[in-house]
Amino acid sequence: MNEQMKKIVIERPGGHRQLKIKEYPIPTPKKNEVLVEVSAAGVNFADVFIRLGLYKSAKDFVGWPITPGFEFSGKVLDCGDDVSDLKISVPVFGVSLFGGYASHICVPREQVFPIAQDSKFTADEWAAFPTVFLTAYHGLFQNFVLRPQMTILVHSAAGGVGSALLQLGRIADCRMIGVVGASHKIKTALDCGADVVIDKGEQDLWLKVKETCPAGCDVVFDANGPATLKQSYNHLAATGKLVIYGFHSMLSKKGGLAKTINLAIQYFRIPRWNPLNMTGENKSIITFNLSYLFHRMDLFKEAMQDLLKWVEEGKIKMPPLQAVSFENVAGAHRALESGNTVGKLILKL
Repeated sequence: MNEQMKKIVIERPGGHRQLKIKEYPIPTPKKNEVLVEVSAAGVNFADVFIRLGLYKSAKDFVGWPITPGFEFSGKVLDCGDDVSDLKISVPVFGVSLFGGYASHICVPREQVFPIAQDSKFTADEWAAFPTVFLTAYHGLFQNFVLRPQMTILVHSAAGGVGSALLQLGRIADCRMIGVVGASHKIKTALDCGADVVIDKGEQDLWLKVKETCPAGCDVVFDANGPATLKQSYNHLAATGKLVIYGFHSMLSKKGGLAKTINLAIQYFRIPRWNPLNMTGENKSIITFNLSYLFHRMDLFKEAMQDLLKWVEEGKIKMPPLQAVSFENVAGAHRALESGNTVGKLILKL
């Protein structure tokens, strides 16, 4: 194909100015690949870390330059020779190992899913669906034995992953405690299934956790980093699990730039746990990064099978969606970094 595509390229780590729109030839799908013309791409906090040069898998798998983005929706434009079950122009959504911030993308067939005419979600909502719900599913169902009536505390409960965790936890018949940072986020957390919402902007967070869960939490999901990790661990019940999947609070930014000195200070604030002490306390720590799991198609297929079934059954709904133009990608990153957003952000092409 001689036509041109647009994608957002980061040539080196830095602030919002590093998010540049460039043109390239539209790729031709290889064997087992599908070429999708993208209409919307999900925006996640991991994309901010990619831009800052702090996302390890981005360095390991791609390097510089890089196009961020793990999810998208659009329509099929072309298929590789051995892909026969998708027709041209069929609406789809999908998952990518980077590259989602683009007008066109080629991905393996198993990472693309047709959108039915009577779909529960819009195309825009499907673009925002995979990353947060796959993260929540993997954290809840593929890392430890989840039992009914467990008490689960979720930090950032009105965000993308947080709201997904609340919904999936309710499906599993668990007691869900959501933590939010501002009062305007309480309703979203309640709507997504929280039994109790703690507004740490107005309440003493750990005093309220102690009142709500006097015996401790069975599981705590924490992507904040040094700001809350130590106390999250301290408020686990015996046999409790602290699940860590991010370090958002490490970033102190000005103009979208990470401050090196602050990063160093925050690094040394990360708690160091002694396995001997942990054994005596009967507590565990679990960590993961989904971008290192693309080779585990067994886990991916299991997760998507359950998630799509729950969507069809009406058990899952998308949190509030905020659409930003493709050209205003820097604005999307600023909004995400502000900590004021609720739900998910998408780029619209």
